[in-house]
Amino acid sequence: MFEKLRGAFSSLAKAVAEKKLSEKDLDDSLYNFQLALMESDVAQNVVESVTGDLKKQLLGMSVERSKDVEEVVKEKLRGEVLSIFSQVGDVDVLARVKESKAKGEPFKILFLGINGTGKTTTVAKFANYMKKSGFSVVIAAGDTHRAGAIEQVTEHANRISAKVVAQRYGADPAAVARDGVLYAKAHHVDVVLIDSAGRMQTNQNLMEEMSKIVRVVTPDLKIFIGDSLAGNDAVSQAELFSKYTGFDGAILTKVDADSKGGAALSITFTTKRPILFLGVGQSYDDLKRFDAKAFADSLVN
Repeated sequence: MFEKLRGAFSSLAKAVAEKKLSEKDLDDSLYNFQLALMESDVAQNVVESVTGDLKKQLLGMSVERSKDVEEVVKEKLRGEVLSIFSQVGDVDVLARVKESKAKGEPFKILFLGINGTGKTTTVAKFANYMKKSGFSVVIAAGDTHRAGAIEQVTEHANRISAKVVAQRYGADPAAVARDGVLYAKAHHVDVVLIDSAGRMQTNQNLMEEMSKIVRVVTPDLKIFIGDSLAGNDAVSQAELFSKYTGFDGAILTKVDADSKGGAALSITFTTKRPILFLGVGQSYDDLKRFDAKAFADSLVN
């Protein structure tokens, strides 16, 4: 995974290590680094911020003779990546679910994103994650527009032994979400996972629908689902949903097939929201907690 982004970081470290850090040499190396980042689907605003900060740190840098210059540069690159993630913090989902359960209230999570990103499959993976963490789950089939969506989420739920609350196609998604919450309260279910529509005929209609769900069920957590293979399209989608729904964190799907790796950096930097999980395969267990330190380490080692 992330071969292109890792290559960009490695190339910069080697280029800087092999030259005296004059401003011209550094500008040349950083220019090539910028191009490599953009080829890795890192958004332009992220590229400019990262390279600007790095130039300030690297220009005129002196290194003790006992230290390896390339390793010093790699450490600065690693620090730059970690700073992007550290500025947005994290969300401990399991801790928050436990707190809600202790109060006798179901924890409500709304999943957002456009069709084709693996949203419904991710909802099922998340339900599996919750169940394996010791919590009971109900899924509200809130995508009442896409043909086959209700059947799809029901099939997933059957495979992991999770309950689904659904209505007919064309029903109000907010009403479906409310039914899911009422079911959870009546049956003492710990977590309500609300699937939602992702059609993009008009952004305004979709955002109004999402806003209505938020008003009706007041979710405890709103999670954006982004396709890591979509590159800057995923960033644009994240910006849109962030603007209208103020989501709390993101899950990136199809990461196991992503050779570029720029989406995690770009979405975090642009929306100021953390990456919570990564979809890394086809099975229901292939949902992993995002680890910023491990991500940064993978880029420079």
